[in-house]
Amino acid sequence: MPCPRREGDDAGIPRYPSAAMLRLTTYLHTLLHPGPISPPRRPPGPVVIWNLVRRCNLTCQHCYSISADKDFPGELSTDEVFAVMDDLRGFGVPVLILSGGEPLLRPDIFAIGARAKALGFYLGLSSNGTLIDPAMAAYMAEVGFDYVGVSLDGIGATHDRFRRLAGGFDQAVAGIRLARDAGLKVGVRYTMTEDNADDLPALLQWVANEGIDKFYFSHLNYAGRGNKHRDSDARHARTRWAMDQLIETCLGHLQAGQPKEFVTGNNDADAVYLLQWAARHFPGQLDALHTRLRHWGGNASGVNVANIDNLGNVHPDTMWWDISLGNVRERPFSAIWPDVSHPLMAGLKQHPRPVSGRCGACAYLPVCNGNTRVRAWALTGDFWAADPACYLRDDELGLREGAYPLAELTRWQRQPQVSA
Repeated sequence: MPCPRREGDDAGIPRYPSAAMLRLTTYLHTLLHPGPISPPRRPPGPVVIWNLVRRCNLTCQHCYSISADKDFPGELSTDEVFAVMDDLRGFGVPVLILSGGEPLLRPDIFAIGARAKALGFYLGLSSNGTLIDPAMAAYMAEVGFDYVGVSLDGIGATHDRFRRLAGGFDQAVAGIRLARDAGLKVGVRYTMTEDNADDLPALLQWVANEGIDKFYFSHLNYAGRGNKHRDSDARHARTRWAMDQLIETCLGHLQAGQPKEFVTGNNDADAVYLLQWAARHFPGQLDALHTRLRHWGGNASGVNVANIDNLGNVHPDTMWWDISLGNVRERPFSAIWPDVSHPLMAGLKQHPRPVSGRCGACAYLPVCNGNTRVRAWALTGDFWAADPACYLRDDELGLREGAYPLAELTRWQRQPQVSA
């Protein structure tokens, strides 16, 4: 069967990078090999992460969609999915990431994938990996998925504990290897908490040993089951340690001439931390890096990143399922997305965003764009309060010491929803 064609630039970055991620490989490459600074990219439309199905064969601790191994009524039919895809493409959406639940449990997943490729989308699949057998991997390659991401929460028993499945790590690893060997670009996604942080170095080594294309480091976001576990979120010192691990590992691959794609997500303060690291190690390139990161622009929820859930509800990103902007059965996505009648969308699309407290006073607001708003809302009920997961010190942010204390990462409690 034909394998999908891999496309990318010299640093191994896909032709349609997601605005939601900080691409460490790209920026570290520019430190090692300085060149002209490109103007800011203006994507033709948002990257759309589509939770096609809520059913999943696992019940992971930090699942934002609170999936389970059962059918959920009201999900979009194949014809409805096709109609929405036509609208998305007409609206300029360049990237479609099919997710769940476990999207491989949807019987029409390959028909949907084939239609998406025919329409010209850059097509990703987000899976837990346990259902990828040789036949499944061959079908995925035949459809031509541009990227397959599989979540691992650590090595062996750590992963099994998070996924609540004995032997889950071995099953996921087998699926990753089959997809890789079928010629698909494969990545590992890892969400760090205090309960699995110790596995990060071993997981990075495993990715290197297995020849995996991409490593996506995700900070915990307070949505779905992740809300119930926010008391185990990685504390600030641990997050800084993890970023050092990622930067040094990524840089090592680049210097060895074997670049891998390292990205981080769900904490846009990572870009500011990268600047602080560059100030110590590449001071001559600091201004250029600062410009490039301003061009990147930080958090893109509600602007260049969108989500459609299994029932057709549209959200500013995958972590905002408590807030619906409309439903694609009632109004096309192309009409929902530009609508700023909801106060959240009005603020997300505003430049600069109307953030307050520590985020509002920060000198690096043009870099991180106020970070992840859903955490601020989860903690305070205010869309625009400071993100409690910002781990930079006052002196690193240009703030007067003690004026804006870092928020405590206490146990999450649901806040009242702010409605339009």
